[in-house]
Amino acid sequence: MPHPFHFAFHVRDLDEAREFYSDGLGAAEGRSSDTWVDFDFFGHQLSLHLGEPFANAPTGKVGDHMVPMPHFGVVLPLSDWNSLAGRLEERQTDFIIAPSVRFKGEPGEQWTMFFRDPSGNPIEVKGFADSAGIFAQ
Repeated sequence: MPHPFHFAFHVRDLDEAREFYSDGLGAAEGRSSDTWVDFDFFGHQLSLHLGEPFANAPTGKVGDHMVPMPHFGVVLPLSDWNSLAGRLEERQTDFIIAPSVRFKGEPGEQWTMFFRDPSGNPIEVKGFADSAGIFAQ
């Protein structure tokens, strides 16, 4: 990964967010203060700041699903995706879209899952058996 991204957004409770992002998603905590905390999110920097989360609504049509917009996430190798899906299922995560495959047999076949953090921020995690499929047409 040549250039990790940085994404800063609001959460309502830093302790709750710490538990979710570290224990739930396996993100390593970085620097922090009384009002924000950084995480290594699969090699990318998330900065969670105290505040009111961004508004979102299920307005994005993807296949047969309406997905929350805006949302953020990460693309993982399928083996890592499967591990994370298992961890989230064990935690009894309330999925917006449960772990499943879409575009099966087509260019861009991918595994996906949608869920929310404790503040309601929507997250999508995609898994690809072959990273060449990420931008397939």
